[in-house]
This record gives sequence, C-alpha cells and structure tokens, in this order.
Amino acid sequence: MNRGVGILIGIAAAIVIVVGLLSVYTVNPREQALVLQFGAPRALVTEPGLHVKMPFLQQVLYLPKYLLNLDAPAEEVIALNKKRMVVDAFARWRITDPLKFYQTLYDTQTAVVRLTPILSSDVRRVLGSHSFAAILSDRRAELMVDIRKEMNQDAGSFGIQIVDVRIRHADLPPQNSEAIYRRMQQERAREANQFRAEGEETSQRIKARAEREVTVITAEATRESEILRGQGDAQKTKILGDAFGQDPNFFAFYRSMEAYQDAMPPDNTTMVLSPTGQFFRYFGAGGDSRK
Repeated sequence: MNRGVGILIGIAAAIVIVVGLLSVYTVNPREQALVLQFGAPRALVTEPGLHVKMPFLQQVLYLPKYLLNLDAPAEEVIALNKKRMVVDAFARWRITDPLKFYQTLYDTQTAVVRLTPILSSDVRRVLGSHSFAAILSDRRAELMVDIRKEMNQDAGSFGIQIVDVRIRHADLPPQNSEAIYRRMQQERAREANQFRAEGEETSQRIKARAEREVTVITAEATRESEILRGQGDAQKTKILGDAFGQDPNFFAFYRSMEAYQDAMPPDNTTMVLSPTGQFFRYFGAGGDSRK
C-alpha cells in the first residue's frame, strides 16, 4: 500500500510540475506577447519577465519589438522622361499594434508576403512621377520619404509602421548600359581625335612660326654681314688708298709681298721663273722696284 501511495504522489507531483510549467511564460525585452485562447486574443503583454496564463487553454504568440527588414526584388521602373532603370529597394518596419497585426497579418512571414508588393508598387508610382536625373540627384532622400508615406497609408490597417525606405542602387537595364558605354567610348574617341588634331595644328603653327623667324633672322644676319663686309672693304680700300698716297713704293712693295705669300703657300710649292722678271723685282740689288 505504501508503494502505491508513493506512486500516486509522484504522478500528482509530476502533474503539478507540468501544469506549473505550462502556466508560466517568459517575455523577452525585445519581444511582446499576445495571449490567445482558442485562437482569439485575450491579453497583450509588453512588459518583459515571467507571466502566468491558463494552461492548455491559452497559447502565447511572440511578436518582435525590433525593426524588421523588408526586401523587394529588383525590378524595372519607367521614369517620367521615359527612361528605364532597374531599382533595388528595401524598407525597415516594426509592429506598433500587435492585436491589429495578428488580426490582419497573423505573423511576420505573412506580413513580408503582403508588404513586398506594396513596397514595389509605391516605388514604381513615386519614382515613375520623377525624371531619371532627379532620382540620381540629391532629391533621392525626398523621394524615399514620399515612398515611406505612401507605404504607411497603404499598410495603415495592418498595425505596423514603415520606419524607413532606401534604394540600394538604381541602374539602367543591361542593354541600355551597354549602349551608353558604347556611346561614351565613341565620345571619348572623338574627343581624343579632336585633341590630337588640335595638337597637330598647334604643332604645325609653332613650326611655321619658328621657320619664319629663322628665315627672318637669317636674312637680317646676312644683310648685316653684307653691310659690315661692305663697310670693311670700304675701310680697307680707304686705308690702302691713304697708304699708297703716303708712299707709293712701299705700297707696291707690300702688294708684292702679299702676292708672294698667296703664290707660294708653305706646302713645298715649286715655281720656275726668270730671275729678271717683274715678279722678282724686289729681290734684286737694293730691292729697287724701278730696276
């Protein structure tokens, strides 16, 4: 009998422990709990810590308090000026009304499925009302605010708040990008050819100017040299004339000496002349030119 009583006491204690464990639950500081009874919400618990519920009859649905991420697939958007671009956007959102969230979306997985097309639709609508240049300019931040406002209006009944919307990148479609790259390459090649042509023109102009200056300088130098040569010849003639006027015999002697020097250079020149000829008149006795 004592053994049977012990078994009953053990079973009762185990039941009490199980019931006790099923009657309490813990709420994390980063979460909030919605107590459900037969699927219907009964209480909302936002304070972290240990809480009590009815075992077997009530369940606890944990919902996050922190920001959640929503990624939209990259898709093509047509801007106001008919420019096509591929936009990759994402949003940050949080649950602000757990009861309404549970009634409309139930859980975060369903919320992502419902919110993704809303994000894509609002991105297309807002960006489609602006030009491609505006989307790539400093006005992008304003456009993100507009998209966030649109999403909050569209998802206002879900008990959530869209905190932020951002665009990772907005690029042209691949075929457009390739065409633009080719056009850019052609433009750069045209600019390079233009620069080369302008450089060649400048080079030819500098060379022509230099050749013209060389010709002018050479002509001026030749003219000055001819003038100086003429002045020198005139001075020489004057000096020779003055010398001849002072002593004609000496002048004749000097001219003969120059003739000797020019006729007999110092390279073993041999000349056969008559000693009585006029060429040697100054080599006679006394060197008298009259003899």
